Amino acid sequence: MSEESEDPKAILLGGSLGDPSERVLLRGDMANRHGLVAGATGTGKTVTLQVLAEGFSKLGVPVFAADIKGDLSGISTAASPHPKIQERIDTIGIDSYSPSGCPVLFWDVFGDTGHPVRTTIAEMGPLLLSRLLGLNETQEGVLHIAFRISDDDGLLLLDLKDLRSMLEWIGEHDDEIQKKYGNVHAASIGAIQRRLLVLEEEGGDVFFGEPALTISSLMQRDFSGRGVISLLDATRLMNSPRLYGTFLLWLLSELFEELEEIGDPEVPRLVFFFDEAHLLFDDAPKALLQKIEQVVRLIRSKGVGIYFVTQNPLDIPDEVAGQLGNRVQHALRAFTPRDQKAVRAAAETFRQNPELDTSEAITSLGVGEALISCLDEEGKPSIVEKVLVAPPESQIGPIKEAERQAIFSRSPIKGVYDKAVDRESAFELLAKRREEEGDDEDGGSKSKGGRKRQSVGEAFFKSIARSIGSQVGRQIVRGILGSIGKSR
Repeated sequence: MSEESEDPKAILLGGSLGDPSERVLLRGDMANRHGLVAGATGTGKTVTLQVLAEGFSKLGVPVFAADIKGDLSGISTAASPHPKIQERIDTIGIDSYSPSGCPVLFWDVFGDTGHPVRTTIAEMGPLLLSRLLGLNETQEGVLHIAFRISDDDGLLLLDLKDLRSMLEWIGEHDDEIQKKYGNVHAASIGAIQRRLLVLEEEGGDVFFGEPALTISSLMQRDFSGRGVISLLDATRLMNSPRLYGTFLLWLLSELFEELEEIGDPEVPRLVFFFDEAHLLFDDAPKALLQKIEQVVRLIRSKGVGIYFVTQNPLDIPDEVAGQLGNRVQHALRAFTPRDQKAVRAAAETFRQNPELDTSEAITSLGVGEALISCLDEEGKPSIVEKVLVAPPESQIGPIKEAERQAIFSRSPIKGVYDKAVDRESAFELLAKRREEEGDDEDGGSKSKGGRKRQSVGEAFFKSIARSIGSQVGRQIVRGILGSIGKSR
């Protein structure tokens, strides 16, 4: 980790407090083995995240990060001279410091401060959607049935009205459906519908739909070869923490499913920062935690590095924490028994330095100081060091709204996602079926050719045959977190 010269395929994190001229580096070829940035509020986590994101961009690595407090937008603009920054540059002895901004794409689930971010109900899948809605096991089973019917019957679930219409149709035909798929209780359908209304109020109506986000949009470089940093404005999204956590988990699942394996690359093909990581794990059922651990463990071979950012290292389950090879620990306070446990837990995760009392150091670190341990060339954790974190070359703090709008107006994907598209899907197709049912009940109306319309049972059970060979009729393949293939 510590070298006298700067490796062009590494990120300068800072200088050792024992000898600030001794470089502390994160190796590019070990960066896809994930990491953790932890520390109490106000200790410098956001600046460390900025230094890391900036460093990856310089290496040509695209970055995705959620901007929780709205102050990461400064990474798009060069830093201005400041006595404290210059003092840190001089202390560490950084000869190559050159103020510069990074190429940035702005994203916003609600479409107010960046490109809209959408996915479809089908791509989200029943497992993640159940997590998002907070469903119990019985309600989750009904949701799996709804997805299975949509797959079997060629009914695309794209937005919330599609899913609501599907659930309503299931309730209307519960006798037929129970014969093939199992019991469906009206109370469960009603409970899911109510949760969908709440989700719509929280912004789900704009999040679910088309055009859906494609992973390629997050994996771009500018004309000079620098990795583009995608910043998700999460200031409003954080008012719906379950939506925030589930959205980022869905995005990880999409990355896992769509990217081919490449082993350990010279630098990652993408780095993903998951800020406020506790929102991912809070109240997560065991089955979901196992899926998360699986994604974190296996996505490394796709060349993707995941860096969790959190206040308390205890927020990360042991199964996931064990996958995080690169660690930056800012100061923790030890006022309560839980705080003291967190300090001990954080200290135990490091490879001990005989010249450093790790537990004591964690509670006495100043702002902008951290304990750092990164993987060496053999993939082994280095001895923990007390580090003075290097200053970012970009602006600390947010840019002005006019500056943000100017950057947004030059976006290379302007117009790709900005206008929602509502194509024919389950809502429209089920509405047509209801018309046919109504015609049958009124005496069996005829089609234009004089042939009697088929009954709803015929329409339901023959629909697969009608859609053989079509893309819509094939079983939808979802990500590892999209579905666990069960039906009740």
